[in-house]
Amino acid sequence: MNSTKVVLVTGCSKGGIGFHLCERFAEQGCVVYATSRRPETMQGFAHPSIRTLSLDVTSDESVQSAVQHILEESGKIDIVVNNAGALAIGPLVEVSIDQVKKTFDTNTFSVLRVAKAVIPSMVARKRGLVVNIGSVAGEIPAPWNGLYCATKAALHALSNVLAMECQPFGVDVMLVAPGGVRSNLAANQAATLELSPDSLYKPYINAILAIMNASRGKGSMDTAAFARRVVQKALSPKPPAYMTLGQESTVVAVLLWLPRRFVRWLVMRMVMGKPQTP
Repeated sequence: MNSTKVVLVTGCSKGGIGFHLCERFAEQGCVVYATSRRPETMQGFAHPSIRTLSLDVTSDESVQSAVQHILEESGKIDIVVNNAGALAIGPLVEVSIDQVKKTFDTNTFSVLRVAKAVIPSMVARKRGLVVNIGSVAGEIPAPWNGLYCATKAALHALSNVLAMECQPFGVDVMLVAPGGVRSNLAANQAATLELSPDSLYKPYINAILAIMNASRGKGSMDTAAFARRVVQKALSPKPPAYMTLGQESTVVAVLLWLPRRFVRWLVMRMVMGKPQTP
């Protein structure tokens, strides 16, 4: 029996969490399939055991094709990491419904899409691990980031139920909720953030930009260090059902124990800031 782990990771553009997860899995002797909608964004992997594939997590056909290719080439998928995601910064009432649908498709529906394609092969072998990358934003929502928070909260719920439904078949589900970890999510969002000329929230533009760039702040966790700890847990004999790490992860854990009204007041005070005067 081939004991080498075969790992599929989504959302592996250079500089991001997925890219570093691939490197770390490869360092640990795994065969890794790094995927991205645009393969040219995955340049620079250091390990020859990392194989790149085109995979659009919002497409049923693309997901099925990539999974089938891996199963035919390597015979199995031991671990799948659902990492692909996108920010959606902006006031909720000014986010277009089209953007809402696209963000849920990328951040939430994609996880089910990939799970539906991969889990049957894991059940057949009575072993496997699904790692879903959520966010502390799914635990404590914040202004200007409501859509992203909602997609991650939904992902957390889906992960918990998936864990219970897969347990009888020997398949584990591990939910990871990062705090601030340096990645390229904010850089990708910056090009699309634009408030309309008649926006109600133009006086808050500095606060909106601040939360968009929060993960790249001074206290953010190094991406390689984050990947090292996640991979260590994923490859352990008994992967945890839940882990959280990164900037503000401890603070969020404490906030979850406090009264909701107080937490809402505190988050508003910390995040919304004072409106700019003309």
